Amino acid sequence: MVPYTRKGEWLEIRLSLDAEDIHNVSARAASLLRLSDKELALLLKQDGVQISGGRLLVRLFADDPGSYSSEWSDLNILYEDDFCLVVSKPAGMPVHPTESGGSGSLANAVAAYYEATGQRVAVRHIHRLDADTTGPVLYAKNAYAQTRLDEAMRLKQIHRAYLALVKGSVQSEKGTITAAIGRDRHHSIRRRVSPGGDQAVTYYNVLERFSEATLLGVQLETGRTHQIRVHMSHIGHPLLGDSLYGGPTQWFNRQALHGESLTFAHPYTQEMIEIRCPIPADIQSLLDFLK
Repeated sequence: MVPYTRKGEWLEIRLSLDAEDIHNVSARAASLLRLSDKELALLLKQDGVQISGGRLLVRLFADDPGSYSSEWSDLNILYEDDFCLVVSKPAGMPVHPTESGGSGSLANAVAAYYEATGQRVAVRHIHRLDADTTGPVLYAKNAYAQTRLDEAMRLKQIHRAYLALVKGSVQSEKGTITAAIGRDRHHSIRRRVSPGGDQAVTYYNVLERFSEATLLGVQLETGRTHQIRVHMSHIGHPLLGDSLYGGPTQWFNRQALHGESLTFAHPYTQEMIEIRCPIPADIQSLLDFLK
C-alpha cells in the first residue's frame, strides 16, 4: 500500500498524475484504496476525492461523533493508529450497553477516551467478548476501516486465541469440537448444543495440567455466543467459575477465560498485526494457586 499522510479529515497520497481530471483521480483512488463502487460513489457525492499539486486527497477521516455517552474509565490501550484501536477489556464490563442510552460498558469508556483525546470518532466494535471474559477488543475508527474489518470477520480472517482454565483433566493433547449451538428455550441467557442451532467449531490444545483443572489454548473457527463456554461444558470440562454452564466456583467467581491474542490484517496497509494481551491479575493468581 502506498504510504500516506493524514491532514485532518483527509488522507493524502503523493502521486504522479498526468491529468487533474476527476474521473482519472477517482479511478486511481478506487484502485489504491480498494474502494467498492458504492464507497466511491458516496465519496464523490460528498466531494470526498480531490487532487491538489500531484497529491491525491480522500476524505476518510470525516468527523463522526458517536452515539454512546462518554463515561471515563482507565483503559489499557494495546494498539492505536488512524484506522484501528485495540483495547484490553476488563472483567465485569460488557462491550456495549444492554439498552439504548445505557452506561457502564466498554463502548462508553472508549467514547470518553476519544473525547478526551480530541477524536470525533464513532465507537465501532468489530467483535465482542462476554462481560466476564477479558481480552482485546478491536475497533474501527472510520467507515472505511469498518467495512474491511467486518468483511475480514465474515471471512474468518481475524484470529483470536484464548486461554481457558477448565474443570478436570483433559486427556487428549488437542481436539476439535464441532457441535451446533442454539438458544436454551428454558433460559433467556444460556445457550446449548442443539442440532438445529448454528454451526460452531472450537479447537483446543492442552497447555498445562493441574490436579483438578487443565489450562487450554483455544481458537475459534466460528464466533457463536458463549461458544467456548458451551463447548467445554458439552465435553464435560466446564470453565472454572462458570456457574451458568456447570463450572465449579469455589476457586473463582467468573468464567476463567481470557483472550490472549488478536491477529488481523490492517485495513489500509494489509500488514498483519498481532496484539497480545497480558493475563489479568485474577487469572494469574488462580494459576499460581493451582500450581
